[in-house]
Amino acid sequence: MTKKMNVESFNLDHTKVKAPYVRLVGVTEGSNGDKVHKYDIRFKQPNKEHMEMAGLHSLEHMMAELIRNHTDSVLDIGPMGCQTGFYLSLLNHEDYDDVLDMLENTLKDVLIAQEVPACNEVQCGWAANHSLEGAKEIATEMLNQKDEWHEVF
Repeated sequence: MTKKMNVESFNLDHTKVKAPYVRLVGVTEGSNGDKVHKYDIRFKQPNKEHMEMAGLHSLEHMMAELIRNHTDSVLDIGPMGCQTGFYLSLLNHEDYDDVLDMLENTLKDVLIAQEVPACNEVQCGWAANHSLEGAKEIATEMLNQKDEWHEVF
């Protein structure tokens, strides 16, 4: 038996999951009763495929900016180092179906975007590494599999 790790995703058997999916990782309650809901938004099958960096980088910028047009609960959305998905953290927001709608609407916004926000040397640490078309391709693939998002295994 493998020792239980401190990081939740390190305890997840990545050979058993079936991407794409949206999975509640956990809920952390603060000392004042606020709750942070963390989601694993998996775009690609772990250890089989990954998002290319320029498209993923642009998708990160776009989702970080655009998802906030659909909710004011977002604390953070950021890519996984393995390039297979994103983590989304929401404050006091526990409606899973609403999270799916929020993600769908955000990805639809990506498809009609004309530019990648903050894609310049002043606002980004690697401004040369972006692909609007790559981000749109990733968003299209994810949206085309929307019916599978609730099935993790």
